[in-house]
Amino acid sequence: MQKNNRKYLIAGNWKMNKTAAEARELIKEINAVVGQKTDVAVAVCPPFTALESAAELLKDTNIQLGAQNMYPKAEGAYTGEISAVMLRELYCSFVILGHSERREYFGESDAFINEKVIAALESNLKPILCVGETLSQRESGEMLSVIETQMKGGLKGVGEDNGENIVIAYEPVWAIGTGKTATPEMAQEVHAFIRKLLVEQFGETGTKVRILYGGSMKPENASELLDQSDIDGGLIGGAALKAKSFAELVTIAQSKS
Repeated sequence: MQKNNRKYLIAGNWKMNKTAAEARELIKEINAVVGQKTDVAVAVCPPFTALESAAELLKDTNIQLGAQNMYPKAEGAYTGEISAVMLRELYCSFVILGHSERREYFGESDAFINEKVIAALESNLKPILCVGETLSQRESGEMLSVIETQMKGGLKGVGEDNGENIVIAYEPVWAIGTGKTATPEMAQEVHAFIRKLLVEQFGETGTKVRILYGGSMKPENASELLDQSDIDGGLIGGAALKAKSFAELVTIAQSKS
């Protein structure tokens, strides 16, 4: 099932896992199974230390490379930071921005995330902008206003001409590693709301933006989630660290393409 010409995207966020050597092994295993798929977009986002070796292994495959973060400036005295220009030199196509862990542990604001989004687009990197609410925000009825604030703040100044270069990932923070689960219908409700905001900002182009689900998608729940009309793939955490489960997710998405 193609949704308004939106090709499913299965993107693996490895977080702070895998040394460069371990990353090479995992990529070889993933590549052997899904490296030549064309009807589903596939991306892996290893740690910075593994990007160069990953780029080398992915050269002749259909798997795209992404980074997990970046700093908005092109260069300068920003110890420990990585720029969009550096990521592009390693053939990164995507960069994850505004992940809930960056917001929570590193205090990243919507305004700062927006600077990164703009800088990424200027360097021809596709931002995967993460938005999502905590359990207390959901239970107090703030869910949609939180999402709207994050969306409008993160995409401020992004014009319709850049709309299709954006990917949104909805991550219900309360459903990640807590034992609580979002049903496919609950996920779709928020994805539909995000779609409405995208259309308000980008017009018709908003219908072409991919919205990924980032709330612990795994082989057991992927089929039902991907059946929802506004869920266009997944930003995969734990299930991306094993070639078998990650390849299964790609196969499930392929069966619906």
